[in-house]
Amino acid sequence: MRLRRYLRLAFAILFVCAAYSALAQVVPAATQSRSTFAAGVGLSDYNSDWEQGRLLGGTLWLGYTPARMPWFLHGVGLDIEARDLNYGRSSASPDLREDTAMGGPIYSWHHYRKFQPYAKFLFGYGNRDAEYVNTKIVPNIFERYNDNRNILAWGGGVDYQVSRSIWVRGDYEYQRWPDMVFKNAIPVGIPIAPIHPNGFTIGALYHFGSPHLH
Repeated sequence: MRLRRYLRLAFAILFVCAAYSALAQVVPAATQSRSTFAAGVGLSDYNSDWEQGRLLGGTLWLGYTPARMPWFLHGVGLDIEARDLNYGRSSASPDLREDTAMGGPIYSWHHYRKFQPYAKFLFGYGNRDAEYVNTKIVPNIFERYNDNRNILAWGGGVDYQVSRSIWVRGDYEYQRWPDMVFKNAIPVGIPIAPIHPNGFTIGALYHFGSPHLH
């Protein structure tokens, strides 16, 4: 799978974070919050911003929240996600597919007990496969193209605790894919406007480690 190398990188980052936490000095129990790791999966429904078509697919989340942070950074963590949107395509784009692998900071508010609203800002890599009708050559003939680039995303949502370790997540994300290009356009390489896929993901995460103390 094309995202395999990015998932390996994500796990490597989490491993380094875990090693750092293990070597960190222990603070008094009354004030300590243990570092937490989270892993989860979700189902995504996105507007592809391409022929107004929608795409469905799966999402993988990995998260890390460090314990030893300055007070003004409490709630800040690392969010890593990979998404494969490959289902529910419209007839206008019968072979459309979007894959992304991104990571970045996430901030969660820990003041509402079982509810934890959050905001995130991510950057990473996006890949798009599609077919389109090139009317400049032969009308109604589909042509394939592939494009990939660095992308940005921002959004937020809410996590709800259903048990000591399991949380349900509702997530919204807005992406920016800059300067999309038809590589086989005529003439070759005509840039078109950025696109902004966006949508919702519903899923669940398992938290490894005790919940934070407040």
